[in-house]
Amino acid sequence: MREIDLQEYKTSDPMRLSVAERDALGDSGLSLDILPVAGADGVYRLRPGSVVGAIEVGGISVLVRPKFGIPKLLSIACYAMGAFRRRDWELFDFRDEVSLPDTLALALSAAARRAFARGLRYGYQTEEDALYTVRGRIRFDEQIRRRFGVPLPVEVGWDELTDDILENRLVKAAALRLHGMRLRSNDGRRGLAWVAGMQGNISAVEYPAANVPSVTFDRLNERYRAVVGLARLILRHSAFESGRGAVRASGFSMDMNVVFEEFVTAALREALGVSDSVLRAQTRVNLDVDGRVRMYPDLSWWAGGRCVFVGDAKYKKTVSQRVPNADLYQLLAYTTALDLPKGLLIYAKGEDDPASHTVAHAGKRLEVAALDLEGEFGDVLNRVGRIAKLVRAQRICNAEARRSAERRRGMLSGHA
Repeated sequence: MREIDLQEYKTSDPMRLSVAERDALGDSGLSLDILPVAGADGVYRLRPGSVVGAIEVGGISVLVRPKFGIPKLLSIACYAMGAFRRRDWELFDFRDEVSLPDTLALALSAAARRAFARGLRYGYQTEEDALYTVRGRIRFDEQIRRRFGVPLPVEVGWDELTDDILENRLVKAAALRLHGMRLRSNDGRRGLAWVAGMQGNISAVEYPAANVPSVTFDRLNERYRAVVGLARLILRHSAFESGRGAVRASGFSMDMNVVFEEFVTAALREALGVSDSVLRAQTRVNLDVDGRVRMYPDLSWWAGGRCVFVGDAKYKKTVSQRVPNADLYQLLAYTTALDLPKGLLIYAKGEDDPASHTVAHAGKRLEVAALDLEGEFGDVLNRVGRIAKLVRAQRICNAEARRSAERRRGMLSGHA
């Protein structure tokens, strides 16, 4: 199988592609720009967009690496899903020299070994059946509906203590998903085999990427947090035999725009000490009074039913000659619709430098902050803490401006 190694947003060297290979790459779901080389027939340059990952399609294995490395990508994505706490990110020894599927296999098996150190977790599953002896609870409504007064069999329900629970099913499903990918690491294959051996009695469930169930953690299953989070990440972003048209693709891919937005939201909530009901993601905002122009800012802080902060997270700066400042225009629309004097744009470092723009004739102040994702993961979280201070300062300023406006309106109303 031909292997192509690329890096996000970086144009490759010229390479020769057959018509079938070119068409397969175009339908791979990796959002590749396939650029013909002038004066050369069948020679192209490939330029990935925001989608990174490893895909096998049309006899080609394509790896699109994130610019800050596979280990950091997975750490950020797991943290955004609540799989990693600040103290947990070092649990996995991600190695950048192996492929993305191999890294995932190594990480999943390492996390499983820690989670299964005291054996698989057991839990109670509710079972229902029609039996000739009473077990557990008699389901009287079902007995009447189905049996019409016939005493046997009896519709009953009971709680069964079993290891075939959601947490274990998610881990097994993720291991099976990775097993179906082409792994180059012997350690990765051995790790997945160990996970399979530990979970021989667990049901094999196929979870669609768009419908991976979440797990609520408490003191009883906290040891499973990292492995379940990583399993959910694998199931959400991997697929087999998916694609468009006649071309089928399999592998693991992630949109860095989405990953960055989810990470910034989760990290700011932790740094600010607020819940998702306070610092909200993608909350609907109406620009017009009729509610026909709807917008969904990445971040908004709500207190007492009112928005006191709005912001947007942008991994890659939008560049357009027709609308060169589209991100600022978007933030201006948010602040206008929510009647806030300030708003914040958060870019990944390297896309824009910190700045502040005062909008003429509107009195709006649009601030730009940059989050550096390089270096140790703990350092990245510390940098989020500095951005959290900007968020808190804007919230205070916006809330005070709103109170002042209400006082002025009250005074004017009193004079009238």
